[in-house]
Amino acid sequence: MEAALAEELGEIAQLSTTMKVHNQVPGGVHCSGDLLDSYRINLHSRIASRVLMRMAVTGYQNENDIYDLVLAQPWEDWFTYDHTIRVDVTAVKSPLKSLEFTTLKIKDAICDRFRDQFDKRPSVNTKEPDMRIVGFLDARQFIIYLDTSGEALFKRGWREETGDAPLRENLAAGLLRVSGWKPGMPLFDPMCGSGTILCEAAQMVQGIPPGARRRFAFEAFNDFDPAPWNEMKNSIKANPLPASPTIFGSDISGDMVAMTRHNLKCAGIMFDVPLKQIEAQEVKAPTEQPGILLTNPPYGERIGVRGDSTLPEDELASSFYSALSTTLKQRFAGWTVFLFTADLGLPKLLRLKESRKTPFFNGALECRLFRFDMVAGFNRREAAKPKEV
Repeated sequence: MEAALAEELGEIAQLSTTMKVHNQVPGGVHCSGDLLDSYRINLHSRIASRVLMRMAVTGYQNENDIYDLVLAQPWEDWFTYDHTIRVDVTAVKSPLKSLEFTTLKIKDAICDRFRDQFDKRPSVNTKEPDMRIVGFLDARQFIIYLDTSGEALFKRGWREETGDAPLRENLAAGLLRVSGWKPGMPLFDPMCGSGTILCEAAQMVQGIPPGARRRFAFEAFNDFDPAPWNEMKNSIKANPLPASPTIFGSDISGDMVAMTRHNLKCAGIMFDVPLKQIEAQEVKAPTEQPGILLTNPPYGERIGVRGDSTLPEDELASSFYSALSTTLKQRFAGWTVFLFTADLGLPKLLRLKESRKTPFFNGALECRLFRFDMVAGFNRREAAKPKEV
């Protein structure tokens, strides 16, 4: 999602005179600015997982080089020995043999810095730390970061209920952006599950920033001034509520429909998002105006909930997707259909040729966002007829 994130950060930078977006790197995007810009990104970014502040960078040969760099950082400027900490390290092509040992050396350096100055040290809390420190190693360089976010940004603070395999909120937001959907365009998720895609889209329509309902690590920094942060939050202007529905959802499970309704309410949505309990093979286009159908269809074991679980999985998948394909061709002419799945053979099951496929990772699971441009067979035949003169 790096390209989608870079595009979003460019939009957030327009709210600031100091923020600049730099290069995309695997797994992230570099940008620069003042501390208030980190507040701004945490508040407004739907796609980022974390906003990490770079403390220092060095070349390294062994763990002692890493220890020395971390020991030299003024951690006491940012937090105290009363705060709990957690250290995470990721590496790409690093020659070091043990990431666990490297993680321990970073923790020791931070604790030794506090012990040298105050004769006290912060405690480690791996579950709910006040401060997260992140190290990144490649073949030659080590970078140390302080996390300004705290809990991962996909935890918006509204989700109380989930289904079996919920999409992360920031992944849903990335799919919406890559699909080209914008508020005002019709959007339909016929297999909505607990409603993550619908909630993200509805918050965008209403103008609710993703970080409006949660707390961040930077609020616990030393010398944190709440005044500019509160001003930033108070300056948010909600969008006018839509006069008629543009976002629609359905699911075969009544429990999932009820869960989606509950999650929309928790997400602060004040307008009508029509929801139906219906099988995906039976749905009809919810608006005359064509729009975007975006969904995360079931695969593997989850497909059993869509039909007769006594049938073998392959047979069940074939009949399900065959029926869905017919529905899409007959009832969604003019719509752009996006299916997000780990089943890379999905177009074959649908007997449709995708017009685009975008690779994504859902955690460690390699996925694709397949795009299908629906043109009804009837329309194709009409277009092929000779014109009367």
